[in-house]
Amino acid sequence: MQALSCLKELKLKLSNPQSLLLNFPSPEFRCPLSGQLMIDPVVIASSQAVKGMIGAIVDHNIRIGKEEIVAMDMAVEDVYNQTKQKVILCWKFFKICMLYIHVINVYSCFLLSCFHRIVARDLIKKKKAQVILGSRSWEETSSVAELGNQYGIPTLSFADPCPSWATERWPFFIQASPSKYLQMKAVAAMVQSWGWRRVNVIYEDTDSAVNGITPHLYDALQEVGAQISHLTALPSFPNASMLCGELAKLKAEQCRIFVVHASLALAERIFQMAKGMKMMEQCYVWITTDSVTGLVHSMDVSMMSSMQGVLGVERYYHDKERKYQDFYGRFQYEFGLKYAEEKNHEPGISALEAYDATWTVALAMKEGKINHQHLLDKLSITDFSGLSGKIQFSEQILAPSVNIFRIINVVGRSYLELGIWSDGIGFSVEVGENAKNNVSMEIFGKLFWPGGPLNAPRGWDIATVANAMRIGVPNASLIKRFVDVEYDPLTKSYAVSGFSIDVFKETVSYLPYFLPYSFIPFDGTYDALVEQVRLKNFDAAVGDIAIISKRCVDADFTHPHIESGLVLIVPIQSQSNRSWLFLKPSTKAMWFLIASINVYNGFVIWMIERNYCSELKGSPLNQIGTLLWLAFATLFSPQGEKLHSNLSRAATLVWLFVALIISQSYTASLTRMLTVPRLEPKVANIDTLRNSNAVIGYSRKTFVKDYLLNVLHFNPNNIKNFSSFKECAEDLKNGRIAGAFLEVPTSKVFLAKYCKSFMTTGPTYKFGGYGYVILYPFSFIEVYVCYFSHSFSAYYNFC
Repeated sequence: MQALSCLKELKLKLSNPQSLLLNFPSPEFRCPLSGQLMIDPVVIASSQAVKGMIGAIVDHNIRIGKEEIVAMDMAVEDVYNQTKQKVILCWKFFKICMLYIHVINVYSCFLLSCFHRIVARDLIKKKKAQVILGSRSWEETSSVAELGNQYGIPTLSFADPCPSWATERWPFFIQASPSKYLQMKAVAAMVQSWGWRRVNVIYEDTDSAVNGITPHLYDALQEVGAQISHLTALPSFPNASMLCGELAKLKAEQCRIFVVHASLALAERIFQMAKGMKMMEQCYVWITTDSVTGLVHSMDVSMMSSMQGVLGVERYYHDKERKYQDFYGRFQYEFGLKYAEEKNHEPGISALEAYDATWTVALAMKEGKINHQHLLDKLSITDFSGLSGKIQFSEQILAPSVNIFRIINVVGRSYLELGIWSDGIGFSVEVGENAKNNVSMEIFGKLFWPGGPLNAPRGWDIATVANAMRIGVPNASLIKRFVDVEYDPLTKSYAVSGFSIDVFKETVSYLPYFLPYSFIPFDGTYDALVEQVRLKNFDAAVGDIAIISKRCVDADFTHPHIESGLVLIVPIQSQSNRSWLFLKPSTKAMWFLIASINVYNGFVIWMIERNYCSELKGSPLNQIGTLLWLAFATLFSPQGEKLHSNLSRAATLVWLFVALIISQSYTASLTRMLTVPRLEPKVANIDTLRNSNAVIGYSRKTFVKDYLLNVLHFNPNNIKNFSSFKECAEDLKNGRIAGAFLEVPTSKVFLAKYCKSFMTTGPTYKFGGYGYVILYPFSFIEVYVCYFSHSFSAYYNFC
């Protein structure tokens, strides 16, 4: 109630500015909310004409506000001095003209946005302000922009980010600060540089952070393969117990990377509390955005001692240029005179933004009194190089002038400027074409981390309160090589092993943080196991789980660690009597023809050679024996007995050529008969099974039954299940089933055991392979499973 009465009193006084002048003839008046003095809003030289009037809303109680006041005062003075010398011949009234700025101090209160609206109305109606500057939070900006739009007064805001629809809803609204998206990419690059995969984000619970900073940071981290572990929103003024409780929750988790986006006052309390809770020691990493880093130059020793090892990101500006050096020296002098209580008088990025914004408005007011729309148009086409960078607007939003950010490291009583980060280039120690770039921050050399370790922290630690990840595994896998569950009665626990389990364990060992888990056997079907993951009874499921479309509806799958498919196993065709197999290559007629030709050839040689060799003569019985011997001798010997006649040699040559062809054909045919029948299945293809109404088998705990019914269209009465390899082999041998459908990895193990009796036939029906069922928060394992599935491809040698 007291605050409301104070607010009414302030509104009454603002509605009658003469009362302020009567009560406070000096250039200051006392704020009814805080009781502190505020800068006079109406010091106007009566002897000088006012060419343009700029209204500014500044929080005089904080460092940013103090820097903005000094910077805007300097900008007004510089505009007057520099323009008077340049355009004295063009602007005849410029000698007696002066741009003037009214500064209204804003003290924190629970009706801050309402207070800004009251102050803005006074600047517009009473002070005739043509432009409103200030407002660094979106809550303040929205109320002032709404009022400025009603009166047609351009409003330049330093708040970021502002919603994309802001300029459409309020045509007179201009965002005078660049987008924070590139800054969030710089933070993400720092995270990627050290291989960290998860970060905690602590931010001040304002519309600007909720709607702009955190989405930008989320997208930037996603691009580098990292993710936000926890988002912690804190009010601007949390009590000690609340702040301690939120930090305690984060400390209990395993992630040790923290990104802080908050005002300086809140950040100071966060780091002091974190130091007291031993969260500024080894294993911890703290990164601040420019809301804190941009004011690190103004921090006292006590604040610095609480931030040892903190890394920070801030906008880069050319601090080596002469224009900046001149501003720097004058600012230190002016700031020291105005705020002697401040120990550090250096300007920050907020002072540069305020200086450039004042110049922007001043340049747009060169033509003197112009209507508001014309002034808005002039502001929109502003194009000049300021202290903070190039000032140019695109759709009434300040375009990013540079994509460079400065990286700092808090050490001792001050901080070190490590180097810069450039979008698309990476990290470098200095700016310039000859600068060496690197995607890693190792280019900066040794960094000072919280707690003083020499090496970069790994980014995680064993959580003080860690709930183990519940991993479901199939308890009745068809083959033990993939998943083998054994119960130990001594320890009363289950021992889980197998190829799928080994891949999972090896994957987890390479994660950049600790992942507690426990295996829990599950006795149901594979579909039921996937359903349990969807119901969150299990966090994940590991094993020989096939990836099919039906299961993907209930949960997510990782990249398959084994390729798979569906094949048909059938018995090998039985062999006939092999006693007379050597006669099978030729028919009876062929055998008779060969024997007849052989005898005839022997007879021809005998007839020719008997006139030259006395051994070929004799009794008829001796002649017949000699004739038969010559027939076979010429078949196996190129010369037989020594031939005397050229005619007999010619006959023998022709016969040897024919005999060579016959022997090669016989050898090939006999080889085919000895080997090929063993590779011929009893069933040629699936169509034969389906058309013959044969019974087929499948593993009772797999998806195969649905596939056989819905895809291959088998009769449900002709489908029989089995629960083991032994049962499957017996059914195939005894003819109870004509074939069995197995998954490819399973079939390889089966054939390795029964390779003499069974074989695969027909095509392979492809599907997704074996993967792990996993919920989204743990889907980061997918990347590692994809990598290690190739590393373990030779883990088992299948037949």
